[in-house]
Amino acid sequence: MSEAMHVKHEIGDEFLASYAGGNMAEAFELVIACHLSLWAPARARYATMEAIGGAVLERESAEMSAGSLEATLARISGGAPIVPEPPRSPECAVLPAPLRNYVGGRLEAVKWRPVGMGVRQAVLPVAKGATARLLSIPGGCEMPDHGHRGLEMTLVLQGAYLDGDERFGRGDVEIADEHLEHKPVAAPGEDCICLAATDAPLRFNALLPRLFQPFLGI
Repeated sequence: MSEAMHVKHEIGDEFLASYAGGNMAEAFELVIACHLSLWAPARARYATMEAIGGAVLERESAEMSAGSLEATLARISGGAPIVPEPPRSPECAVLPAPLRNYVGGRLEAVKWRPVGMGVRQAVLPVAKGATARLLSIPGGCEMPDHGHRGLEMTLVLQGAYLDGDERFGRGDVEIADEHLEHKPVAAPGEDCICLAATDAPLRFNALLPRLFQPFLGI
């Protein structure tokens, strides 16, 4: 699966910087950790940011030794080595390593809850501040038209979905905030499985989703 994967929508540097500094809620950290686990170029960018941060800390805490600046700059310009995604056993093929402890180790262990239209969700046990959930959406299923009251970060783990002219497949991350209103549609074929983190309830435009929203916690 990983050999054919090509991520078009990577996590932004501002989120990587917050992740590196431990300044994000656990739900968002989980999404970013899974994205890094799946996509080697993002891991390389993150390693470069860590190298820059380490160099700054060294410079502030002590006088740099001869040649240390040149060595750091060489590491940054060359980038960290791109390590391929490690092989996964068939029972863990969909789930990135950081996610497995949250669901019992494999996809078959996920405790899904139906939410309507064939869509299923599983809320994950994360610290307060934001919510993380797995979503399983049948191929071709259209999500309700909605906006956002805060930040939403969605990582595709299986299948794909379409949002306007953009396609999000395995490893892709979509960032949504108060300025985005959309109506994603799962691509035809296999179920689209996503990991989504939100720090505020969604803003549904239709009456029926709004009525059920308190019961679903979305």
